[in-house]
Amino acid sequence: MKNQLFLFVSLFVLVACQPKDPIEKQIDDLLSQMTLEEKIAQMNQLSGGYYSEDLESAVRAGLGSMLNSVGEETNYYQRIAVEESRLGIPMLFARDVIHGYRTIYPIPLGQAATFDLALVEEAARLTAQESMQAGIRWTFSPMVDISRDPRWGRVAEGYGEDTYLASMMGAATVRGYQGFDSIVQLAACVKHFVGYGVSEGGRDYNTTWIPEIQLRETYLPPFKAALDAGSLSIMCSFNDINGVPSSANKHLNVNILRHEWQYNGVLVSDYASSQNMIAHGNCHDLREATLLSINAQMDMDMENHAYSNHLKELIEEGLVKEQQVDVCVRNILRMKYRLGLFDNPYCAVENPVYYSSESLSAAQRAAEESAVLLKNNGILPLSSTPTILVCGPLAHSQHDQNGTWCFDKVDSATVTPLMAFRELERAGKIRLIEQMGKHWSREVSQSNITQLTRLARQADVVLFFGGEESILSGEARCRAHLNLPGDQSAQLRALKAIGKPVVLTVMAGRPLCIGEDINMVDAVLYAFHGGTMQGPALANLIMGVVSPSGRLPITFPQAVGQIPMYYNKKNSGRPTSNPVLYDDIPVGIEQFSIGADSYWLEYGDKPLYPFGYGLTYTTFEYGPVVLSDTIIDKSAIIASCEITNTGTMDAVAVPQLYIRDLVGSITRPIRELKGFQRVTIPAGESRTVSFEIEEADLAYWHLAQGVDLGADGDYTFSAEPGDFHIWIAPNSAEGQAARFALKK
Repeated sequence: MKNQLFLFVSLFVLVACQPKDPIEKQIDDLLSQMTLEEKIAQMNQLSGGYYSEDLESAVRAGLGSMLNSVGEETNYYQRIAVEESRLGIPMLFARDVIHGYRTIYPIPLGQAATFDLALVEEAARLTAQESMQAGIRWTFSPMVDISRDPRWGRVAEGYGEDTYLASMMGAATVRGYQGFDSIVQLAACVKHFVGYGVSEGGRDYNTTWIPEIQLRETYLPPFKAALDAGSLSIMCSFNDINGVPSSANKHLNVNILRHEWQYNGVLVSDYASSQNMIAHGNCHDLREATLLSINAQMDMDMENHAYSNHLKELIEEGLVKEQQVDVCVRNILRMKYRLGLFDNPYCAVENPVYYSSESLSAAQRAAEESAVLLKNNGILPLSSTPTILVCGPLAHSQHDQNGTWCFDKVDSATVTPLMAFRELERAGKIRLIEQMGKHWSREVSQSNITQLTRLARQADVVLFFGGEESILSGEARCRAHLNLPGDQSAQLRALKAIGKPVVLTVMAGRPLCIGEDINMVDAVLYAFHGGTMQGPALANLIMGVVSPSGRLPITFPQAVGQIPMYYNKKNSGRPTSNPVLYDDIPVGIEQFSIGADSYWLEYGDKPLYPFGYGLTYTTFEYGPVVLSDTIIDKSAIIASCEITNTGTMDAVAVPQLYIRDLVGSITRPIRELKGFQRVTIPAGESRTVSFEIEEADLAYWHLAQGVDLGADGDYTFSAEPGDFHIWIAPNSAEGQAARFALKK
């Protein structure tokens, strides 16, 4: 006992004698000088984007952050903060820079389709460089909400349905924004904490109900990965979770974020999300919303005017302790010091460099890698010097191909598919026919179809660029139907009737239900909204300069009625074996048996395309999985697979590692992604890919031993001994399984 006490005292003295972090010492000094009013001012973020005396007064009083000011306006207000406020604390200027500032990259869902972490990180790094030149030092990205409902408009803003993929993509984006130096470039803000993508009916801002184990297993890991990558901030979500809005959710914001994860970065509300608690029915008024938010340790109040109007009176009444405010302000000041704002508060706006060759090259490469080839009957890549008709509502829409969340893009800098094919015609590589006029994705016009079919008869091949206008996806852009808008399907039907080869390229912010459209064309590229350089990227893919390498980061349903649909589902007690479909049921026979399996009569249990799917201009043959051992005991095992390019074109394979825990105390998914690679394989050659699997890769959240189902709390994250299947496969629906066991 004496030895234990001596050890404890020694450790205490050792820790106490350690030199304090210089930043923390600076924060201590500054915090000791601040009045309560100045502390509260630091906890507020107001929307700028204009000049006003009211904003100037707020800045002089110590306003902590401003939203939507860019360029010289940031320097204008920063000078007031630094030179005219009592303590000269610089402000933090924030903006929604989601997938590019001026140079626009594919929407995050498209970036996830690249399965290329290095490229995603590079795109974020280059985005940070452009943003900083405009005075922006804080972006509300990445969004790592898992969504399995493409009706939800913000599915465009995230990385798809899979927890592992979203975790890797979110962490890569954080590293790109923030850099590796001691001074952070652009502060990341991982959002929306948490469960926003599970909103009922795919409706934005809607209610979510998430059991604790599912919350921890599916929805929390991407946030933890982004915070582990160093994200300086995190944002509350709009939704309520199990009846408690995120801005007031102490279980999430205090128990998990602050205590369990030991996070000391900034927790910021979403835009007016504290006010939204009144509409949720969680509080009577803004004063009560203020009390709930500060007790949930929400550091900064974004455009709620809650802290500024009510926090001081709550402290004076003894309902809030000033020490709670000190903790919040300390987190905010820490982020400002990490950004180097006290030493360099201003931005150099005189000669900003946008659209650098490096940025445009990365944007084009990202657009190339994000496009997924879903179908090809041999028409692609185009050969010889064909006469091409370029048509469709997104063939020449500079605005729409950039997608959602592009406040600072310049449409004239965007290169469309039509512009890229015009360049090919000038180079003598094709003969081009253009569809005349401006067209919209929701347009319905018989004269348009008449013109289209007349032009198609003059062409060797038709390139139809369809999909969604940018305004149809993103925040508050939820859809009940996921068909191609307007009369696009009718246009494709008319083109099919002519008999000319048709290549459909879909540029959209979500998966669409395009099964019937696919049947009417010869090839399909799903390109999402691809940004500034999507035109040249698509031209390169169609002409065979580049072979497609994108893979679906989200399952494509056949119909809206199948939603939610995702690859890592549970098996159910009666999995589908031999479904009898709607049209196979005889009419008038009362005793005909259709079995008792789990499926839809119209579609069976299969999606249109599974997670991880994507073709290329060659064929790959995956060999069997070879294991270094069939038992994981103390050390990891290695799973390997030989992949052979059996075609005639060099291309990129994207092998994906999946596992299945065959028996668990809580039922496990039929497959779980645990790794992926991008491997270039020359025609006729083979490459061996290897993945390491250790016990930690098999762990999952479940109730602790001896705890009854339904008990609250007492969860454990560990692997259970037993048998597992493992695949190294081209997508989530294919591959040969090998078997191994975990023993303890």
